[in-house]
Amino acid sequence: MDQVASQQLDARLAYVAAEGELKQPFKDELPTRQAQLSTLQDTEEFDVLVVGGGATGSGCALDAVTRNLKTALVERNDFSSGTSSRSTKLIHGGVRYLQKAIMKLDYEQYMMVKEALHERSNLLDIAPHLSAPLPIMLPVYKWWQLPYYWAGIKMYDLVAGGQCLKSSYVLSKNKALELFPMLKKDKLVGAIVYYDGQHNDARMNLAIALTAARHGAAIANYTEVVHLLKKTDAGTGKEKVCGARCRDVITGNEFDVRAKCVINATGPFTDSLRKMDDGKNTNICQPSAGVHIVIPGYYSPDNMGLLDPATSDGRVIFFLPWEKMTIAGTTDTPTDITAHPIPREEDINFILNEVRNYLSPDVEVRRGDVLAAWSGIRPLVTDPNSKDTQSICRNHIVNVSDSGLVTIAGGKWTTYRSMAEETLDAAVAAHRLGGGPSKTVGLVLEGGQDWSPTLYIRLVQDYGLENEVAQHLAATYGGKAFDVAKMARVTGKRWPIVGNRLVSEFPYIESEVRYAVKEYACTAIDVIARRTRLGFLNVQAADEALPRIVDIMGKMLDWSDKKRTEELEAAKKFLYLEMGYRSRSEQLTGTTEITLDTQEVAKYTNRFHKFDKDSKGFITTVDVQRVLQNISVQIDENALHEILNEVDLNKNGQVELNEFLQLMSAVKKGQVSDSRLAILMKTAEESLDLRGPVTVDRSGGGV
Repeated sequence: MDQVASQQLDARLAYVAAEGELKQPFKDELPTRQAQLSTLQDTEEFDVLVVGGGATGSGCALDAVTRNLKTALVERNDFSSGTSSRSTKLIHGGVRYLQKAIMKLDYEQYMMVKEALHERSNLLDIAPHLSAPLPIMLPVYKWWQLPYYWAGIKMYDLVAGGQCLKSSYVLSKNKALELFPMLKKDKLVGAIVYYDGQHNDARMNLAIALTAARHGAAIANYTEVVHLLKKTDAGTGKEKVCGARCRDVITGNEFDVRAKCVINATGPFTDSLRKMDDGKNTNICQPSAGVHIVIPGYYSPDNMGLLDPATSDGRVIFFLPWEKMTIAGTTDTPTDITAHPIPREEDINFILNEVRNYLSPDVEVRRGDVLAAWSGIRPLVTDPNSKDTQSICRNHIVNVSDSGLVTIAGGKWTTYRSMAEETLDAAVAAHRLGGGPSKTVGLVLEGGQDWSPTLYIRLVQDYGLENEVAQHLAATYGGKAFDVAKMARVTGKRWPIVGNRLVSEFPYIESEVRYAVKEYACTAIDVIARRTRLGFLNVQAADEALPRIVDIMGKMLDWSDKKRTEELEAAKKFLYLEMGYRSRSEQLTGTTEITLDTQEVAKYTNRFHKFDKDSKGFITTVDVQRVLQNISVQIDENALHEILNEVDLNKNGQVELNEFLQLMSAVKKGQVSDSRLAILMKTAEESLDLRGPVTVDRSGGGV
């Protein structure tokens, strides 16, 4: 039996043992959010109240409830709305940490990598639908680096031991270019390929939270802590934390949740809760912003990532295929703590420049190809128990305050489970909760139980879904994909039979919005950012899907017209500020310099006048429709309004000649790519003489 098969068998045995001792009171149907809120209010006292619904908080809730502790969790926003949905999407031990451990003979760093590699293996096993091994190439441009990097990567394999995903290997220059043809050829001497894990981070976080709910934890998003409840301990006379005053953010209703132990798992907001406990507490969180960008899938092979181990300023950049797109990042810069981090233009350009350094000159890396960009805040922490309070803790810290508040802070996505186990061990010891040891190793997460690599075929055969849609549902919901398929509406077409897409170029379907409400989605942002990942993949497509999403949610949640408008505006603001849509608009503004030569100005002016037959100095949808009719092309009027609106800088419902020239100048400089209006007008001009039928499809649209 090979290592991987043995490792999978061990995990399954652990799962069987864990399942034998556990009950799932909500195996068939999850309680509604309202039912969860009622449980929070009506329960006399919980054993554990977790504050924070990110990966670590959700992991703590799952660890607690599977120890048979009466468990509650509250999150002031949505599950995974913070850092946990804005990661690099890797499940990894940390190659660079191992390098530091070896170079500095640092045993603590070595053990951190070893623990992370164990957790990587476990996470791949307990959520096989959401995660998979990913080969990552490390290109080598100097001969002496080849044995150096090879030794380091082989050590990474050795530390993983029996939990090594697949053995790393060395590639010749030709083989490296065959596997990664976009790679820069000049001075390339070879490459090393190693394996780490990749996952859908927000869906993984949600799976952890939903699994906790299945096992009986009372969990509620959009429920914030107003202040902590305290009582005087009869034995010591000291004040002890005994719960929290909570507020339903949606209704404004306030209520008390009492618990023997309160766990602070609020990530970057760790200090807010610590200061609720004791106003004299000093800050331990030192936030760092990590920006990522998404560019079209053609920038990388379908199943091969790239690691730049030494960027121009010493940072590490990953360049990875994800959800049929390419994700690149990350930066690491000090930042202020905020619930709404915004990607900075300078960070986006830094990543693009690093990507250019590793790709062939034949591949033009354009600013306009950035489809989405986001910033996540890493909660680096100092240890409050350490004498040197300025020293950053490289791992995580678990701290129990004098009043009994248990804080878990720092760490990384991959080790959420072991962090949760350590936190609950500390909580059980400090508050004498009982409940036994952790049972989460091998405990399969929501959707993983009935998943198989061929599950999507049954979805196609049984429901008449498109192949791409079926694969997406299987990879997102696992065994629960059948529940989503059952909610899909008939299309009225010969094929697919069911499953209307939200936008044509992505496999997300309308029934996912309906299912998202069952998964506690309360806002349109929840759907575009975390139940689906549309907002992270293409902000323009997400913006187009919003009206339909709001319409579906509005019917399910009985929203008024005012509420629907508010939801639409809030989601558009989210895309504009937090997902990089603003960056797109800044590439084309009223002050954009026109850098076209005389011939180009004449060429584009002539093209413009073919649409502006009346020499008005501007074009409207009526002008465009007239030309399209001449060449037998039909485009929906709403779609045409959207196309013109992208270029209409002063938002007066028409595109002036100067705006069109600014657009073509921005296209020339690579600031804007795949502009629908530019492609449409070029295609129409070429077809006017031929009078042949032409179709125009949007190719992605950069931000």
